[in-house]
Amino acid sequence: MPPRILTLPALALSALLAPAFLAASPAAAQEVTSREVVQPLPSPAIQRLNRALMELARRPKSLAALVEAGDASLALDDLDAAMGFYGRADDLDSENAQVKLGIAAVYLRSGRPVEALEAFALAEAAGATPPEYARDRGLAYDLVGDHAQARAVYEQALAVDPEDPETIRRLALSHAIAGNQASFEDTLRPLLDKRDYAAFRTRAFGLAILGEQARAAAIVDAVMPRDLAGRLTPYLAYMPRLTPAQQAAAANLGIFPRAAEIGREDPRIARFAREAEADRKLEPAGAPLGTRFAAAEPDTPAARDPEPRPDPAPRPEPVNAASAADTQPRVADAFADLGGDELPAARRPAEAVDLAAIEVPREKPAEPEPPAHPRRIWVQVATGQDLAALGFDWRRIARAADGLLDAYTPHTTPWGQANRLLAGPLDSDREAREMVNALAAKGLDTFPFTSPEGKEIQELE
Repeated sequence: MPPRILTLPALALSALLAPAFLAASPAAAQEVTSREVVQPLPSPAIQRLNRALMELARRPKSLAALVEAGDASLALDDLDAAMGFYGRADDLDSENAQVKLGIAAVYLRSGRPVEALEAFALAEAAGATPPEYARDRGLAYDLVGDHAQARAVYEQALAVDPEDPETIRRLALSHAIAGNQASFEDTLRPLLDKRDYAAFRTRAFGLAILGEQARAAAIVDAVMPRDLAGRLTPYLAYMPRLTPAQQAAAANLGIFPRAAEIGREDPRIARFAREAEADRKLEPAGAPLGTRFAAAEPDTPAARDPEPRPDPAPRPEPVNAASAADTQPRVADAFADLGGDELPAARRPAEAVDLAAIEVPREKPAEPEPPAHPRRIWVQVATGQDLAALGFDWRRIARAADGLLDAYTPHTTPWGQANRLLAGPLDSDREAREMVNALAAKGLDTFPFTSPEGKEIQELE
């Protein structure tokens, strides 16, 4: 009997019957399922990063690949790696708007809004259009306590995309921080009607900011897992005690101040607020000076010789605001304009005792034990899920490095669903940058990585 050839209709029928066959065969179904679970695909962000790294291996100075790698690292919440890629891109093109926006995003996500606003201004000067980053710029204004400006920028973003849920949630929180509960509820209601999970979290934080801790805790208990709700509820009780800028950071970014800093403004934010207030006071207000008196003069004034115009006053030299804010004012400076000589130094009686000169014997405190996992500096050379495969990658990269990696041992640490392959540790950031540049000359694309204290780094066997 000749072999049976499946035509297209027969193949289609086989495809339709295949699910029924698998359902009737539990062992086969279990085998297929287990095979899919054992080998999961990397997340889209990791795939995007890997593509960018492959391109950088071919073209280390590709601006587009550096920006792509930075964006992918940002999506993976790896702020150190993102800043490394954006920094290299900025070295290639310091006037690139997309690079400046990436740097601003890293500053924003890391809780440094003053630097983020400066980077946004540079991005705008480089040609970025405000609507494309209005949502993040609004958050930066919230994080420095300028909530009126933040809401104005959020409205600009919503004019372009009225349905953007993230902008709506941030605008609602800004209303709550300003104490406007009605606007907070009205802004958030459309998302709550859509059962937007993040909107319920936003409502819990907004109610806590407004002082309604019981309602906020009830929402957290209703929509979050018990263990997560138990960890979050104590923080809600602290929300009214935070400064407005701290409230914005906690509710939007999950960044809470240390206990000693609760209710105390960050000096950089306080300085930014003072400078912004000074700029607003310098803006002219009211009618132009001299209009009332000019109207009272007769229409045909008597002719008189023009008075000589005084020489213009010399323009004052600009003052470095940062240095002025850092120096503490002295009492003598406060009275300097009253005339007279400088205030004399206070005299000390001859029999006075200088207590500061007396040395009191004190026990030397015990040296704290070094942390098990201190902060260390590395060079990341690859990523991957399989540790055995990373060992093969290390040997391949070490051969291509022509001895540059011989003094270091490979280490790994988890990174999302994958692992980082690290060389090091190195002594300084400068040494890490020099290593990255030297490896780039060999056609190997790497970047510096700093492991924070407490981050476990394991040596690759």
